[in-house]
Amino acid sequence: MTGAMTDAMGDNEIRGPRAYRNNEKMIRHGEAVWQAAEADGLIGIHVDYDSNNRLIVRENGHEFMVLCSCSYLGLNRHAKIIQGAIDALTEVRNTGLSLAEVRIRLNILKRFEDELRVHFGGPVLPGVSCSVLTAGILPLIASGHLTDGRPRVMVFDRFAHFSMAYIKPICADEALVLTLPHNDLNYLEDICRKYPRVAYVADGAYSMGGLAALRGLRELQDRYGLFLYFDDSHSLSVHGPKGEGYIRSNMDMNPLTLIVASLAKAFGTAGGIAMLGDERMFNFLYRNAGPVAWSQNMEVAAIGASLASLDVHRSSELGELQAQLRSNLAYFDSEFPTEHAGNGMPIRKISVGEEARAVRLSRELYEHGYYCSAVFFPIVPRGDAGVRVMMRADIDPPEVKRFCKTTKDIVESA
Repeated sequence: MTGAMTDAMGDNEIRGPRAYRNNEKMIRHGEAVWQAAEADGLIGIHVDYDSNNRLIVRENGHEFMVLCSCSYLGLNRHAKIIQGAIDALTEVRNTGLSLAEVRIRLNILKRFEDELRVHFGGPVLPGVSCSVLTAGILPLIASGHLTDGRPRVMVFDRFAHFSMAYIKPICADEALVLTLPHNDLNYLEDICRKYPRVAYVADGAYSMGGLAALRGLRELQDRYGLFLYFDDSHSLSVHGPKGEGYIRSNMDMNPLTLIVASLAKAFGTAGGIAMLGDERMFNFLYRNAGPVAWSQNMEVAAIGASLASLDVHRSSELGELQAQLRSNLAYFDSEFPTEHAGNGMPIRKISVGEEARAVRLSRELYEHGYYCSAVFFPIVPRGDAGVRVMMRADIDPPEVKRFCKTTKDIVESA
């Protein structure tokens, strides 16, 4: 049922079609839980960073370790990367040009584009954020402008990240938009049989755990010419010998594949990138991908930090950090087995069922010195609330063991 509101005169109801969004439903349920988390002091915490990898609440001195950070390799505090940001500002003497990069780009940005191309083995478009890239690119896939000029049916996986699902209404102005049950490749093949041009929109590694069914998707691409669009933010840097991510390290790029990823997670800096399977897309997207062309510039400090992060990615240190992350994950999985155990990705969820229990577990962990975010509808399905654990390489193994023991004690005493 669609929601309704009265107009300014109070005479008529104004109803939205709500074919792809329903703020009334999501906010009505989710906002109450957010408010409960805020009442428990779990929202809006202001902190200082301490050099011992803990956060401190200045007002009361409470120290805690954060286990909801997406900096899975700890690179956001890497000395070389911080210095890279400083060096870039010193070199350029400007935070940015404050104009559309399609017209004029700083040489440091051009250098970053060139180094990304070499590192990932093909054209890579940087952007101010992964969400900006997604907002600019998806409508062009829907309209067919990245392929043969004819619209494509846009099939979004039901678990596709909010940043992609948010663009559904815009895509629906260009093409038919459908939602697929998670990883249901039989359903997807039925759609490919019915329609000659289809694009599938999904995560590579999902924000609540789990992976795309890549092998089957590649087969559908070969068989039907399926366009594959992945947001692989949660596996960039974590997976692959160059940190290229789960998707890129398991398939060759081609004109029917495009991967976006955030640099603000394991890569340790800021901004986003789009790995392109067709050389012609690079300049075309700079000109036509909406906010990619007219949004704010990628900040000079972020470019400098990202160049330094690429240096780390080219060194043996990347493999060492990836190995430490896998070791920490293996211990956690031995203590809290889940369906995603052993998949090499850093996201886990401890399910407790009811939202109130999830908020309570988050609060008690925080009191014991660990911040894990409570997750609830619409982040997860109703009745499957819990706390999300984001494991990192820069957490010492003894600390991982203490965290697991503390969590078990709290859960078992509830």
